Amino acid sequence: MTTSPVRLRLISLVPPALAGILAAGVGLGAAEAVAGTRADFRSPVLDVGDRVVDRVPSWMKDLAIEWFGTNDKIALLAGIGAMLTIYAAVVGAVTIRRSRRLGLAGIALFGALGTLAALGRRTGADWTSPIPSVVGAIVAGVALWSFTVRTEVSPGQPVHVTQRRRFIAQGGILTIAAVAFAATGRRLKERFSAAESRASITLPAPDSPAPALPSGIEADGAAPFFTSNADFYRIDTALVVPQVPAEDWELRVVGMVDREIRLSFEQLLDRELVERDITLTCVSNTIGGNLIGTARWLGVRLDDLLDEAGMDPRADQVVGRSTDGYTCGFPVGALDGRDALIAVGMNGEPLPLEHGFPARLIVPGIYGYASATKWLAEIELTRFDAFDHYWVPRGYAAEAPIKLQSRIDAPRGLDRIDPGSFAIGGVAWAQTIGIDAVHIRIDDGDWIETELAAEVNDTTWRQWSHPWEATPGRHTIEVRAKDRNGAIQTPDRSEPLPNGASGHHTVVVLVNEA
Repeated sequence: MTTSPVRLRLISLVPPALAGILAAGVGLGAAEAVAGTRADFRSPVLDVGDRVVDRVPSWMKDLAIEWFGTNDKIALLAGIGAMLTIYAAVVGAVTIRRSRRLGLAGIALFGALGTLAALGRRTGADWTSPIPSVVGAIVAGVALWSFTVRTEVSPGQPVHVTQRRRFIAQGGILTIAAVAFAATGRRLKERFSAAESRASITLPAPDSPAPALPSGIEADGAAPFFTSNADFYRIDTALVVPQVPAEDWELRVVGMVDREIRLSFEQLLDRELVERDITLTCVSNTIGGNLIGTARWLGVRLDDLLDEAGMDPRADQVVGRSTDGYTCGFPVGALDGRDALIAVGMNGEPLPLEHGFPARLIVPGIYGYASATKWLAEIELTRFDAFDHYWVPRGYAAEAPIKLQSRIDAPRGLDRIDPGSFAIGGVAWAQTIGIDAVHIRIDDGDWIETELAAEVNDTTWRQWSHPWEATPGRHTIEVRAKDRNGAIQTPDRSEPLPNGASGHHTVVVLVNEA
């Protein structure tokens, strides 16, 4: 049986494509090694990934979060890796089968993209930032140029044994070099981890402890009232967690203020610390979603610090700026006495690295994309007509009050349960207002008022439950909440874009035969 010429031609492209992939691998490994020499250097993959995050349409960002949840960054990096592999294979084939110069131009193009990406929105980027990308491109080009395997034989003519051996040997060398470079870069980068800094911190006791919890704050079937640090959702634009040692951290208060303020972490801890229980909600949280959590936060009141700076009465926006250049912005009117904090502690320990160590903003009642700046570096007083925070040009609302919402935690959708007594339970929230009632409806029947757990405060969620005698068959359960102002949660469904999802959470449960 003879092999078709087309198949032979495709087979003949495999060695040059592999050569391109291996050259790209050693180039990226070299870039990783260079990036490990300085705290402010980054891998070109991460720099390019950041620019992808910045430019991806908002609907695609919401779709990624809906599909992958908090693994959206892993999915993005995997996608970039797949595209890079294909690109490198094409460059390898072009270089060896067509034109070395044309192929090397492809490598130079990727190096140029890495260079431009390195000069993006990241705080502290300067002319040295592209060095890892430049070195990586040069190493990849040299590796591909010096690759001695030739696939210039005619289709159908087998590659000589010597050529195959040479290809395998060179491929092995490049693979080892790529792994060694990458491992070296990772090991060098560990020197700049903020984990040791965090571990060395003992937080002071709060000057104003959180009020004592009332009894009965949890209801049957609902999620735990407090969300552990390990289980707390993480949604942000940082592909890797910024490493900011507390010893090197400084907070700047600038903009429309009478006097600028600069605080070290030690100076921040020396101020009056308050401890409060607050629920955070992500604007990307879909109906019934889990991008919400409650924690006990420790920090400095934001209104006290801004009063000390002297706020210009014309300012109407507070902007939080992260060390990686990300910005949040919320109305000055949110400083109405609510416990807006510059937080340094979470559930009795220093902020975890992935949740903003050494300091972040917490503003009750405002979706996180507009208020919850992590890895906080700067607070600026400005105006909405003068500055758009990060997500506004991407289609999200400038002001982002959290909507009245409720969720069913038990049963979950399509759960199969036994007939008889079952506790339907969940949570509801109307931050800075408070929950007055929660109702459920089973199979389009009448609305039934549930039993509310005790309320901690008006900035946390409130749990609810209802005893149900489940009968065999398929049942639909729907929930709605009512806030203290008398507003009833709308059944009209909307997507998270532009200002948060709305609608009733509904689940279908299957009850077994008796």
